[in-house]
Amino acid sequence: MADTPARLAGGAVSSGEDAREPFSDRLERWLQEDAEKTLGSMNDVFAEKAFAVTILLLMFVPALPLPTGGVSHVFEGIAVLLAAQMLIGRQTIWLPERLRRRELGGTITGKAIPFIVRRIRQVERHSRPRGVRLFRERWGPSVLGLILIAFAVAAALAPPFSGLDTLPALGAVLVALSIILEDVLVLLAGVVIGGGGIVLIVTIGVALAHYLRQLL
Repeated sequence: MADTPARLAGGAVSSGEDAREPFSDRLERWLQEDAEKTLGSMNDVFAEKAFAVTILLLMFVPALPLPTGGVSHVFEGIAVLLAAQMLIGRQTIWLPERLRRRELGGTITGKAIPFIVRRIRQVERHSRPRGVRLFRERWGPSVLGLILIAFAVAAALAPPFSGLDTLPALGAVLVALSIILEDVLVLLAGVVIGGGGIVLIVTIGVALAHYLRQLL
């Protein structure tokens, strides 16, 4: 059966066992397995949820209130590429071979595992399928992809070492999680947080530019 927009947007999985298992449990088990965790393996592991899960993991790095160095910009760039594929309606992830072989890295699969899973479980406890139709409309993946592009780009353009990339990155994480959980309230929370982050970045950027013009 061909993939549908519902599957692309992170609809219910075909396996009854997987549908009953919380996403956080599936993610924790996969992250703790010994198998290689490359970007190219995400289609095989998470099937119709691969776009959302991959973007969630990538954007969790800049969303952490920790110095991540240049690796966060690499992950943001890949997230933009994946979200652009959602925008144009691709059904499976495409990446250049070099990126397909790229490991998600110790930041995600090592030290951050408990933090990521713990935060996802906090959302899961209050989440249930709401506004499911929104995620299953034919235009759903395109709209969500556009939102994710905006948040990933904003996080990448935030001033270095300012911590301002955290809010748009967290917004992207919540939007990706809303696709997986099919919960419009989680989506709204992500849009508010990510949008607020963009406003903050623009406001501070304009103020800084004005200050620099006065100095010059």
